Amino acid sequence: MRILVTGSAGFIGLHVTEALRADGHEVVGLDLLHPAAHRQRQMPPGGLLGDVRDPDVVASALRGIDVVVHQAAMVGMGVDLKDLPEYVSCNDLGTAVLLAGMARSRVTRLVLASSMVVYGEGHYRCPSHGAVEPGPRLDDDLRAGRFEPGCPRCGCPLSPGLVDEEAPLRPRSVYAATKVAQEHLASAWARASGSSCVALRYHNVYGPGMPRDTPYAGVAAIFRSSLERGEAVRVFEDGGQRRDFVHVRDVAGANVAAVAASVSASGFRAYNVASGEPHTLLEMAHTLTAAFGGPAPLVTGEFRAGDVRHVVASPARAAAELGFTAQTPFATGMKDFATAPLR
Repeated sequence: MRILVTGSAGFIGLHVTEALRADGHEVVGLDLLHPAAHRQRQMPPGGLLGDVRDPDVVASALRGIDVVVHQAAMVGMGVDLKDLPEYVSCNDLGTAVLLAGMARSRVTRLVLASSMVVYGEGHYRCPSHGAVEPGPRLDDDLRAGRFEPGCPRCGCPLSPGLVDEEAPLRPRSVYAATKVAQEHLASAWARASGSSCVALRYHNVYGPGMPRDTPYAGVAAIFRSSLERGEAVRVFEDGGQRRDFVHVRDVAGANVAAVAASVSASGFRAYNVASGEPHTLLEMAHTLTAAFGGPAPLVTGEFRAGDVRHVVASPARAAAELGFTAQTPFATGMKDFATAPLR
């Protein structure tokens, strides 16, 4: 098949492009080389330099395309709320222009890179009240070091569990809000045009080629950048935040599986892309630091508005319906990542 990969020069996009080509597909890459992710404006061979927000660029890139794999987006927490217009423009306007172009070109199959951030806080249970949704964490509690959310009805400590794809979408950051909007736009497009969208909700992706020294990146890249500078990793809160770290090679494999599934898919369907092996941020920091040989992590007690305490996923739907299961164990992946090249 002939596949358009947007964001093809990015951290995940490069790995997805390589995996699709290895699977026998012809890939057309499109990337803006946004400065938030690219310090050098150098397009990989065979790729198109262009903005997915430009209808003419999109129309040209879609010629002869069977499937679109939409990776292009601004990611991470960013610097501050001054970034808000650029997040919405790149992520939501860009997706809208792409979908309109696909409708005009009659390209009916989309694989969308979404994110676990759409869930906000993860799944929790109260010993007395069962499954509950904790309210937003309060600054006074966070400043006092009370990081764990309590039951909104009785205040008791909650037990975190696995989030499945039917969980409500409750974004708690600008980036998260734009990813929810992408999903809603893609769902509306699929319904109105009789097309299919497979949305892949990536959990904490890490691996070779992550951008160095940028706030527009995941926690693994931020930690690894600190080690490269000879600095201790700074772990916010108390380090007890639970996440699922999934290797970028596994994410690329999930995209290959999603492209294959898109042949018979209809409508909109979301999948968690996760390892199924949750760890705390402090565990990850210690594992990465030990493999790198750097100074011990520093637990700072700092916090950021929009961060959530625990969010880990059930990978069961992706295994059952896409045939995708992550293959890279946490310890092996972190050991390799400790010495892998950054961009």
